Amino acid sequence: MEDWLLLLKNEYLLELIKLLSLLLVALIGFYASKKIILPFIHRFFKRTKVEWDDLLTDNKVFDRLMLLVPAMIIHYGLPLVPDFYDFFSKTIQLYVYFVIIIILNSFLDAFVAIYGTRPLSYKWPLKGWGQLLKMFISILGGIFIIALILDKSPWGLVSSIGAMTAILMLIFKDTLLSFVASLQIASYNLIRVGDWIEVPSFGADGDVVDISLHTVKIQNFDKTTVSVPTHKFLDNSFKNWRGMYEAGGRRIKRSVLIDQSSVTFLDEIMLKNLASVDLLKDYLSQKQQEVAEDNLKKACSPESPLNGRRLTNLGTFRAYVEQYLNRHPQVRKDLTLIVRHLQPEADSGLPLEIYCFVNDIRWNQYESIQADILDHILAAMPFFGLRTYQRNALMDNRV
Repeated sequence: MEDWLLLLKNEYLLELIKLLSLLLVALIGFYASKKIILPFIHRFFKRTKVEWDDLLTDNKVFDRLMLLVPAMIIHYGLPLVPDFYDFFSKTIQLYVYFVIIIILNSFLDAFVAIYGTRPLSYKWPLKGWGQLLKMFISILGGIFIIALILDKSPWGLVSSIGAMTAILMLIFKDTLLSFVASLQIASYNLIRVGDWIEVPSFGADGDVVDISLHTVKIQNFDKTTVSVPTHKFLDNSFKNWRGMYEAGGRRIKRSVLIDQSSVTFLDEIMLKNLASVDLLKDYLSQKQQEVAEDNLKKACSPESPLNGRRLTNLGTFRAYVEQYLNRHPQVRKDLTLIVRHLQPEADSGLPLEIYCFVNDIRWNQYESIQADILDHILAAMPFFGLRTYQRNALMDNRV
């Protein structure tokens, strides 16, 4: 009993007991806040109708705030243990600086997530700005922590860092380039989350799923993911298909190769057969009258088809394809619609290009419409006496 009384009279030991008791109270306070107060906050916000408070809890803003509870208990209890005040006072300050950095970063994440629920976020994403601000907060917080450890003014350290600007620019070169690229992307509205873009130099062809300060993440159509550095969009060309979605029309640009040896003038039999085609009745009637009047005016001899003007099977077929596309219910009439000849290349037929837009931009439906149109065109060619061009090994050998 006397030994215990002697121990209690030892002031240092008494201070140590007080300190341990204070730490225990701080630990209990932290545990109570995590197990009682925090679940209550989560349940309360889950019951509200608004969404932004749920994003605060999802990004652990209140979890980080609970880290300040033990620091507050120790801060207000330190005057009871003056022998340990100086050491623990600085330790608690360092701890509070560190926790404040974490809280601000979590709050920024929550703010960006809340902003991401707004329609404006697709046009002006803030994730890159949020990451840049988090980096600035972390650097500034690190300066305050170092200044506290060294017992110096943080502003003095900031001024000394100004002399290291060149070194910092070298270290953060990619970050600065990405920041400039993010500004241009946001200012000119070049890329949004959800856009379909192609970046051939990086093998990217798919939808933008994320835009951050340093990278733009693209999910290709084969479900692979490509991360393109943000600043590379300033150095490399890319294609954005957003205009197609906004216009509501997807382009068909396909060519049918025609055997040029099958091109000929229309004779009476072919004219009679084609006159029964509904899409050509008006065209043939108008054209025949126009050609007859022109030949009569020029007094062209009918003995040879080379005298004067004559209708050809290819020209009539081209007119038929134009009429077919104009009557097609899924071809846009308010956008460009052209059926034209292209320059033939060596060992190839005469390309007849179909250039138009369909009103369904969904990939599967678009491909189906395009295939139906080309199927019909290929099947219609023999009725005009035309053949598709294709290399025939047997005929090549005969030549």
